[in-house]
Amino acid sequence: MSQLEKAQAEYEGFTQDFESVIISTVNEQGIPNGSYTPFVMDDAKNIYIYVSGLSTHTQNIYTNPHVCVLFIEDETKTNQIFARRRLSFDCTATLIERESDIWNQVVDQFQQRFGEIIEVLRGLADFRIFRLTPTQGRFVIGFGAAYHISGDRLNQLTQITSDKA
Repeated sequence: MSQLEKAQAEYEGFTQDFESVIISTVNEQGIPNGSYTPFVMDDAKNIYIYVSGLSTHTQNIYTNPHVCVLFIEDETKTNQIFARRRLSFDCTATLIERESDIWNQVVDQFQQRFGEIIEVLRGLADFRIFRLTPTQGRFVIGFGAAYHISGDRLNQLTQITSDKA
C-alpha cells in the first residue's frame, strides 16, 4: 500500500471517534472566536451542528457564514505534540429551517448519538441547526505528511510539498 493509499484510508475513518468538533468563526469586526460543538455528519461530509442562538459562534455565523472546523487527535494519544493528527475543513454554514423534514432527520440523528439531552434541546426555541458544507480541507498525519483535500465528495487527497506550502 502506498503512502497516499494509507493516508486516504486513515482520512476516511478519522472523524469516527469524535463526538465534537472545534469551530472557528469571525464576527463583523473580523475578530475570531474559537469554540466547540457536538456534531453529526452525513455521507457527503456535511457537518450538522445544534447550537444555541445565544452563543457567540452562532451570532458570528449569522454575520459571516464562513466557518473552519477542526478535528484534532487527543493529546494523550499523540506520539509527538508538534505533529498531532488533525483534519480541518473550510465550510459554508446554512441554517436549517426548524421543523422541516431535514431538521427533523438531523435532530433524530442527534438523539440517536447523544441521547436524552436532545429532547431538552428540542424544546428550546433558541437552538438552531446549521449545515456546514465543506469546500476544501487539510489532513495532517505528521511531519512531512500533510494533504490537501478536494473533489466533489472531498475524497481526493494531494500531498502538500514544500513548493506548495
